[in-house]
Amino acid sequence: MFSNNTNVDFTQSTDDDPLIDGPLVSQDALESVIKREFQKLPTHWAVSVISFLHVVYVVICIVITVFCWISDEHTPECTAALQGIDSKTVILLGKFALWVMVFIYDRFVQHHHSAVRRRGYLDFYRLTREIKNLPLLIHSAGNALTLIVIASSSLLDANVKNLSVYLLLAIICLELLLSVICLLKYAVHVVKFNSKKPHPDVTEEERSHGCSSEGHTETGFRDGSSLEDVVEKQADLIDYLKQHNSVLSRRILTLTAQQIRG
Repeated sequence: MFSNNTNVDFTQSTDDDPLIDGPLVSQDALESVIKREFQKLPTHWAVSVISFLHVVYVVICIVITVFCWISDEHTPECTAALQGIDSKTVILLGKFALWVMVFIYDRFVQHHHSAVRRRGYLDFYRLTREIKNLPLLIHSAGNALTLIVIASSSLLDANVKNLSVYLLLAIICLELLLSVICLLKYAVHVVKFNSKKPHPDVTEEERSHGCSSEGHTETGFRDGSSLEDVVEKQADLIDYLKQHNSVLSRRILTLTAQQIRG
């Protein structure tokens, strides 16, 4: 008696489900949902923009320092060009404006790298996680050193004439050198990633295991992998798979509903 009631309930619940009565989703539709078109990372142009602005700022600082700060021969021309604003103020305002631009660049890059992580490119995300943050750290450290030099300029110039000016120029040029190195290295990673157009890490691993001649796959730790790295990779992978399955479920339900209506 119990088994008969169970069968009846199961049959009724199955018949009442519109998704089961509806048409099956075609194989082509499923593949179009599962396979995603590769999306390039559009941060390399931002690297070019921020590098260009940084170079322009350093050139302006050198010109102002040489012609308006150290030398007094071009004081009337400098006063007219700067509209009466002190040359030191112009350099500091320009440095603050550059830091704001670098901060906007950092937020822009962080946004796109979070999207890359959600799309399953976990190795690339970890590869560029530290280097993409370095420009903002370099500029923030440079701002702190600049404030120290400006605050102690009278003491420094009392011992050596224009010592604070030379230190300020050294900080600005060092910022440019370190930032450009980091930005170029990051841009190389992005260009290689865009040109390679890889599949998500899970798909790449499945292909490598499928093409491997060995009949088994390794599970656990590999040589050179620390516990923290393994745990982090597994956590990122689980998070990606959960998000990916959720997206696929919603898309498949949408396709099924569209076919039922059609």
